[in-house]
Amino acid sequence: MPTAARLMAAICLAIVACIISFMVMPLMPESTDFGYFVPLNIVLGLLVGWIVMGRRAGRGTTAAINNGLTGVFVLMLWGIGVQAINEMMRLAMRNRYDGPFEAIVAIFKIGAEFAVIIATVEIGIALLISAVISGLLTEFASKRWR
Repeated sequence: MPTAARLMAAICLAIVACIISFMVMPLMPESTDFGYFVPLNIVLGLLVGWIVMGRRAGRGTTAAINNGLTGVFVLMLWGIGVQAINEMMRLAMRNRYDGPFEAIVAIFKIGAEFAVIIATVEIGIALLISAVISGLLTEFASKRWR
């Protein structure tokens, strides 16, 4: 059911996804072709905000901060997972894997490599601040517009 809290959470996490995407791009190798990297992450932010954060709004300030932290964590998890699957598919099209099981295992290896690359202090601080702000704005929208 559409609510103001779901819409606010979706918008907040889409903005977070856009900002973090642009912060991650310089950390990757120069030869990286980003393609639909930013738009895909924005769509993931919309989905996570709507599905995960929006339905948990309206439970108080402490729960709102926890909701924001959970939403940003799930966004990062989904983002790394989707980008790892995309990279695995790119490598699979070049016949880098001997079988499907090796390709599936490669998703987790690639995801772990991406997580290590983006684990910087700047991104961590940006994620923490944006999680608190997103949670509080979602809670505000839940209380203000019922």
